[in-house]
Amino acid sequence: MEIEMKYGLPSKEVADSIWEDEYLTSMADATSAENLVMKAIYFDTADLKLSKNNISVRVRAEGDRNFATLKANGHHEDGMFTRDELNVPVTDESSFMALDPKIFAGSEVGDKMLEILNGEMLVNLLEMHFVRRRKRIAYSSSIMELAIDIGEIITDNGTRPIQEMEIELFAGSEDAIRALGEEIAKKYDLKVKTTSKFKDGLEML
Repeated sequence: MEIEMKYGLPSKEVADSIWEDEYLTSMADATSAENLVMKAIYFDTADLKLSKNNISVRVRAEGDRNFATLKANGHHEDGMFTRDELNVPVTDESSFMALDPKIFAGSEVGDKMLEILNGEMLVNLLEMHFVRRRKRIAYSSSIMELAIDIGEIITDNGTRPIQEMEIELFAGSEDAIRALGEEIAKKYDLKVKTTSKFKDGLEML
């Protein structure tokens, strides 16, 4: 299960200020801070069967590691996203060109996806290239990850910038990530984001 808050960032300068914020740094595990170059390819059928069933599938390079990810049953309320998430490590680079959906077989969400596909092939819908800065934070008896993403969404209809902050709950209370998000948003005049990067890409298509 993935639980996170999303906020749009007005500029790279604001992104830098949040990353360097002394208050946030004081709560962070310094050893967890890292910068990752990420490339993600999203897949669906030509007629968007998965998207119409609230399912997304991607392959993403996270630094020197590659993962295939299936997300399903997602919903959001006031910027808080909750969804089932299944990650599978992949070593075959060809997965970025043609992903075999059977990689998710044997899981409840994976088998549901395969039933929806009914043997239909997946096609490459869109790409994302971005740099993620992330670190773990202890706040209000909860553990969460603060991530700042800067990059772009790439589709056949053009590109769109990625400038957002995510706070993902690792352990503890949903109220904690909402409270921390509200503190940061108030200080830096941020707006809650109610769409995922993938939904933004679909909107362009």
